[in-house]
Amino acid sequence: MTAQPTTTQRTAGASAGSGERASRQHTLRERNLRLVARAVYDAAAATSPGEPAIVPPSRADVAAATGLTRATVSTLVDRLVAARLVVELPPVATQRAGRPAVPLVPAPRTVVGLGLEVNVDYLGVRALDLAGDTVAEHVEPGAFHDSDPTAVLARLGALASDAVSRLEADGMRVAGARLALPGLVDARTGELEVAPNLGWSSLDPVPLLGLPDVAVQVANEAKLAALAELAGDAPDSFLYVSGDVGIGAGIVVDRALFLAERGWNGEVGHVVVDPAGPRCTCGAHGCLEQYAGKEAILRAAGLPGDAPLGELVGLLRSDGGPRAGGDGPGVVDGPGALPSDDATPAAQVRAAVGRAGQALGSALADFVNLTGVSTVVLGGVYTALGSWLREPVEAGLAERVLAAPFAPVAVRSARAGVHAALSGGAREVLREVVADPAAWG
Repeated sequence: MTAQPTTTQRTAGASAGSGERASRQHTLRERNLRLVARAVYDAAAATSPGEPAIVPPSRADVAAATGLTRATVSTLVDRLVAARLVVELPPVATQRAGRPAVPLVPAPRTVVGLGLEVNVDYLGVRALDLAGDTVAEHVEPGAFHDSDPTAVLARLGALASDAVSRLEADGMRVAGARLALPGLVDARTGELEVAPNLGWSSLDPVPLLGLPDVAVQVANEAKLAALAELAGDAPDSFLYVSGDVGIGAGIVVDRALFLAERGWNGEVGHVVVDPAGPRCTCGAHGCLEQYAGKEAILRAAGLPGDAPLGELVGLLRSDGGPRAGGDGPGVVDGPGALPSDDATPAAQVRAAVGRAGQALGSALADFVNLTGVSTVVLGGVYTALGSWLREPVEAGLAERVLAAPFAPVAVRSARAGVHAALSGGAREVLREVVADPAAWG
């Protein structure tokens, strides 16, 4: 709208005041719309896997939760329904007098977020809708040690472009994407400083994807995986440890990711276990990933560094140990201990995993002493190895964490599923949709 000229100071003042009031009213409406959207989505996210489903909120429930009037909530819900962000379920009878309640839930298959990932041995694309369901996914195995970032990111961009085309053909809108990388990502600029296991450094990865119509942001893989864990029954604060060829971590405090100044925290894989140990890809000696990284564990178990993780787990199971991924006691008698006359393949595997757990427990104790978190979540390949890693990790934490006698550190396996960074990235995109629903209406 074109501004009209004013003829007197009085008129100008009145016009400015009217504009300020309109701006405040607009801001209040957008704030209230966010409150209503958040109430619907928080209710949907409150049910953990395996627990009884929570009855979705009605307009009256949202009004009670937000403190807004029912009339205001009804108007705002109509906006969210029209924007295809919320859907109404069939009415259900309630104990209250009056008409049956109409449950409100996030709209499925309308707006989606994309999670993208480059890891040492795969490329991944995953799309989640507002209901939290996976609506598209493609994971492509590969070998990306010391790879060409231009070629690798172009391939990932092609996979993402294909996914976007299929999603849009099905009537879904792509809100954006998060790219997960296993290295130091500057949280302020989105540039990758270094990813030792990929052999990449000083890189702006977004242009190399070739996705001009998709808003892409970049983050560290472990941090996005930690955020994926929040979709379940995770505690409000925890240390998430992502084990793969490298080892990263995300620190969650009061359900928010702690990034520090540049987002470079959490590089637990480069905590020194033994200064005289083997040389790491980062250039230092004796880093944790040389003892507890996936390839290090496989080699110590007498397997090729690129062997499938399932082969390692199969050998552990063949010894009559606990099921993979559980939180029961491990099979190692003390951190890394073995009878000296036990030279079977399964025994060598147990010893390798036990030593990895011992090193991991020692390094994580340093993190816990510094951060004070009371729960450690083992993710990535550690999820499948959790039953065998848990005991030596707990032993290391109990021995080295100063506060352990008063508040033992809980150790649990991650529950966000495989390739958790893909889900975490997609959820971060959708979180921004819920934070600004007016942009989609």
